[in-house]
Amino acid sequence: MEKRCSFELFKSNVCHRLKEQGDIDFLIETLKEDMIRQYYDKKWYPESFYLLAMVDYISRENNVPICNDYDDLRQQKMQKMIYPVGILITASVLNDDSVKEEAVKHAIPEFLKYNIVESEVRNVI
Repeated sequence: MEKRCSFELFKSNVCHRLKEQGDIDFLIETLKEDMIRQYYDKKWYPESFYLLAMVDYISRENNVPICNDYDDLRQQKMQKMIYPVGILITASVLNDDSVKEEAVKHAIPEFLKYNIVESEVRNVI
């Protein structure tokens, strides 16, 4: 059985892969390997929607047509909003939900569509 890493680690790995491969190679590999559907079929919905959002975002950034293979998934989203751990911790420590509201305002639209708050995919170390 495949071991599932934390969603935060998954996101970090995806962002690092994007940085290492570059936009077009990342798109090609992700689509060729059908990773989005593989995660979806395992019911790993956050991972599936995160990758789909990333593919759609990178496609928009590079004026590449959207891959229609996932149009059925584009009609869905996570039931609950997923925030980065740092945002949740800050909101909790400050006891201030406006931190989360502010994060939503700055989120990349392709991610927000699936109820995933993500604002920075390129600043990885």
